[in-house]
Amino acid sequence: MQTRIKTEQELKAMRASGKILATILNYLAKNLSEGMSTKDISNLAASELRSMGGKPTFLNYQGFPDVICISINNEVVHGIPRKNKIIKNGDIISLDFGVTYDGMITDGAISLVLGKTQDSRTDDLVKITSQSLDAGIKVLKDGVRVGDISSAIQSVLDSFKYGIVRDLVGHGVGHQLHEDPNIPNYGSKGTGPILKSGMTVAIEPMATLGGDDVIFSNDGWTVMTADGSLSAHFENTVLVTEKGFEILTKI
Repeated sequence: MQTRIKTEQELKAMRASGKILATILNYLAKNLSEGMSTKDISNLAASELRSMGGKPTFLNYQGFPDVICISINNEVVHGIPRKNKIIKNGDIISLDFGVTYDGMITDGAISLVLGKTQDSRTDDLVKITSQSLDAGIKVLKDGVRVGDISSAIQSVLDSFKYGIVRDLVGHGVGHQLHEDPNIPNYGSKGTGPILKSGMTVAIEPMATLGGDDVIFSNDGWTVMTADGSLSAHFENTVLVTEKGFEILTKI
């Protein structure tokens, strides 16, 4: 399904959805502590979501068994929350969440380092991946091409010689979780589909301290770096406007 220009009523629902999503990710980030399981984190997300009146977009989506994806260290995305997966200081923790409100969907993700790490490269990876998301968002406006977004993200990650995950991409979002067009995190300016004012997209760079290649774990969901290197992932749902953009998954 091609992402289409959203009505004011649909945008109202997406703004509400995005506010719920951002509020919960912010809450989780403040309440993570060493010794929690990723299932503990998921339970917190589910409880907050219920209290705020949203619905979990990810739950049962193509068979995914939980409300949130939680990926640690060399896990890039789509980690399944588990009671026996315990977080510890120095871990990179990626929280990827989708919220449905009044029939409209937003999608967002943050990565953070729990506590302190002995390796500054870990903190830098998280910081620079977040900056690459900002760079991709800043080029948005009516008439922008997907390649302009991709190139802006790539230029930041390339400058630090990070691996750019190429098998996974950003996407349109709103009526469905994944809409066209795909938005790769690498590419050339002036290429690809044109985005128009009123469209909504999820931009999501995924970077690694090693290579680009990824593999699936035995659970069939969790995507990991093939070389075992650390990874980080950030994502915002963004509205394209006449002269720029509006980030919907931010508070």
